[in-house]
Amino acid sequence: MVNAGRKVAYVGIMAGLTGVGAWIRVPLWPVPFTLQVFFVLLSGALLGPGWGALSQVVYLGLIFAGLPLSASGGGLGAIISPTFGYLLGFPAAAGITGALRGKGFGRTWLAMFAGLGLIYLMGVSYLGFYFRHIAHAPRSLPDLLRLGFLPFLPGDVAKVLLASYVVVRLDRYMPKWRSSLTAVEEEGCAS
Repeated sequence: MVNAGRKVAYVGIMAGLTGVGAWIRVPLWPVPFTLQVFFVLLSGALLGPGWGALSQVVYLGLIFAGLPLSASGGGLGAIISPTFGYLLGFPAAAGITGALRGKGFGRTWLAMFAGLGLIYLMGVSYLGFYFRHIAHAPRSLPDLLRLGFLPFLPGDVAKVLLASYVVVRLDRYMPKWRSSLTAVEEEGCAS
């Protein structure tokens, strides 16, 4: 049985890494390359669906508490940021990644792309809401995809491939560590 302290530590570490990932920026055109999505997908793949999603709920809680851990800063003002929908997609992305992940690079890669798809779905949907109801400048779906999907795709594909590689390597070289994470998920978030 994995103790409660270890469970909380794993959740906290992944929430913290996601926040740090927002500050690791490589200035590329048209959007900067950050590591947030990398750590979101890693949290689901390593911690499983329940604990991975919980780590991202904790991350959102830290933002709402005022910590500047996102591109739009912290506090409740993050809700009126055009990027808020992507953040809302983080728990779902970690959850689906953890639920679909299997052994090997192929299954891990596909699970992470499913998670990334949820981030984009929620992000672009909220971007449409933002332009229509907050900025009062409605945009067409092609415009929303041009603004909120296409610029991010190449960098996010690289993050998926890198995160998949990291997970498969951890599985191969640290099987005992992976089995302790699996035990965390099997016990459930409520225990």
